[in-house]
Amino acid sequence: MNKKDKLLTIGQFASLHGINKKTLMWYDEIGLFQPASVNPENGYRCYNYHQSPILETILLLRELDVSIAEIQDFMRNRSAEKMKYLLDERLAHLDLQIRHLEAVRKTLCNHRQNMVTLLAMDLSEICIIEKEERCLVTVDIDKDITFEKEVESITAETAKYQLGRLHEASYGSMIPVKSLYNGNFDDYTKLFIEIPFLSQKDGLHLQPKGKYLRAFHKGEWEGIPLRYQKILDYAAEKNLILSGFSYEKGLNETVVDRIEDYIVQIEIPVRERDEKIF
Repeated sequence: MNKKDKLLTIGQFASLHGINKKTLMWYDEIGLFQPASVNPENGYRCYNYHQSPILETILLLRELDVSIAEIQDFMRNRSAEKMKYLLDERLAHLDLQIRHLEAVRKTLCNHRQNMVTLLAMDLSEICIIEKEERCLVTVDIDKDITFEKEVESITAETAKYQLGRLHEASYGSMIPVKSLYNGNFDDYTKLFIEIPFLSQKDGLHLQPKGKYLRAFHKGEWEGIPLRYQKILDYAAEKNLILSGFSYEKGLNETVVDRIEDYIVQIEIPVRERDEKIF
């Protein structure tokens, strides 16, 4: 007898495929996957090696969250066309899950980096850093817009990019540098939303690659203008020119309760005064 024709007990067959034998018993009861033979005297189920590919197909589809009803329909009339349809459908779903997990991972990394920055920061320091280009979704605002309207605008804008939860993105506000030079330190014109793994750039705000002046502010919002004045003084002293927008975002919302402990990170594109612009 060919070894592959030898019958295996339900326990042996279950162990071979890394499942519980109760699963095989249930599959038999619902008519999804039946044993090669059943001992008429004791009712013991037996299986053979040639059934393994069929069971593995069922287990794969179950792992991909294909419903029992769908699998039963497939098993009643198996074909390459039906199998391809099922796999195409699940691959598309799996790709969405992967993108979601990648986005969550990036968000977690951003939060972790914020905590690293918090633990190591010198709040009085103003420094120069290098940043890569980022694509930001932006919402226009002005001094007269209500908070409710801001929320509506953010909700509508993020819906366009199929953002599942608010924690999957980073949020902040933007002030034109020209407003800072004019002393208008509360002239916020945009809210920005950084959504991980955006697949397009059209219609988005490009935060440029290059050198940025970075500073921090702790405490009440009313104190931010004083911080901006120190930033302008620092830039003048170092012969630096600020450009574009100032990008503000909170770093520690998740670990503080009092506004007095709230820390805002400020980043502004910067270049040396005699540096050429291409």
